[in-house]
Amino acid sequence: MNKLNRRRFIKLLSQAGATAAISSLGLPGIVSAKQGAHVVVIGGGFGGSVCAKYIKLFEPSIKVTLIEPNKNFITCPFSNTVLAGINKIDFITHSYDQLAAKYDIKVIHGLASDIDTVNKEVLLQDDKKLHYDRLVVSPGISFCKGKAAIEDCNNEIMPHAWKAGSQTLLLRKQLESMKDGGVFIIAPPPKPFRGPPAPYERASLIAHYFKNNKPKSKILIVDPNDSFAKQELFMHGWDKLYPGMIEWVKDSPVVRAGNKTMEIFTASGESYKGDVINLIPPQQAATILEHAGLTNKKGWSDVNQKTFESKRQKDVYVIGDSSIAGDMPKTGHAANSQAKVCAAAIVSSLDGIKMPEPSYSSSIYSLLGPKYAISLAAVYRLSNEKISKVSGGHSPLKAKKKIRLKEAQYAAGWYKSITADMFS
Repeated sequence: MNKLNRRRFIKLLSQAGATAAISSLGLPGIVSAKQGAHVVVIGGGFGGSVCAKYIKLFEPSIKVTLIEPNKNFITCPFSNTVLAGINKIDFITHSYDQLAAKYDIKVIHGLASDIDTVNKEVLLQDDKKLHYDRLVVSPGISFCKGKAAIEDCNNEIMPHAWKAGSQTLLLRKQLESMKDGGVFIIAPPPKPFRGPPAPYERASLIAHYFKNNKPKSKILIVDPNDSFAKQELFMHGWDKLYPGMIEWVKDSPVVRAGNKTMEIFTASGESYKGDVINLIPPQQAATILEHAGLTNKKGWSDVNQKTFESKRQKDVYVIGDSSIAGDMPKTGHAANSQAKVCAAAIVSSLDGIKMPEPSYSSSIYSLLGPKYAISLAAVYRLSNEKISKVSGGHSPLKAKKKIRLKEAQYAAGWYKSITADMFS
């Protein structure tokens, strides 16, 4: 049985190039785990891949199986650079091969269709069953159906590009084909949703593309929300970089799409016509969590915010976008931080050790152009069983050009670091 003392624990974090601070975990002096325990992780994104890796780092004797339908992971962070023609899709595409081989993680490229919480089994689409001692569910988000959905929403005509991959390429192709002088509409979803600053970064980077290729074009953001993340910083940047090109219309929830006429209709009866429309549907926790009875009436998963264990089912943990994580945003860095806390909680629970008080972190970089970025960073701690922000800040509003350039360089470094943490 392996034992992991604090000195070795710190060394492991250093060798792994962890993006979260050591204080994010604070494991006790000695950690060990039940020999032969099996942890199954559903979803190989920013949360799932990191949680699987760190469980093996903390206790190699634990058997870890990662279930992920895609053979390569295409990141939503930096996908807006693909839309703007700054990077190719290969830049944001990553393989699971090294993660599997280096950390002895079994990777199953298949779809988990349901969870049998009574028998502690994950049901796969091919009717196979996989037993677990602990289960981590980190599948991202799904789009709302029923009354919460947008009527006649067809994302093959009006791509969402909110799950990077084929939709990213489709929207990029539409932008390339759009005439100079055309109108590009972005319709963000109501809060909460994955990547809160991302629609506004998307507007910025597509404005960069238009400025250099289709300078007569306009961008219209038809937003159901009355405010957005880093709003003052974004608007300051738009005035500086793309004066008159981007217009933001607040309090305008889209309720219906006119696919043939290329227009969208809001709850107030207004309609907006575009040449290309990026329609991002309302969001909720992934469908598998709903099927397993692990979501609340609002469609999200309630968890113990110290460990991320589901409040509805023992030995099932939910991390990342699908979970309710207090003040933490639904971002890749937040999922990374949650994954490490969750990994420590699982190893501690298997050995019967009390989980110490953790802290959590999140950094969000947004590119307004290849050499212009803004950021928001925060640290969180538990307060009355809720993750609460205790410190943090954003880029200065009136920063010099060299500061914005530095932030763009930091953004590239952040992306390189966090994807290395996931896949190497």
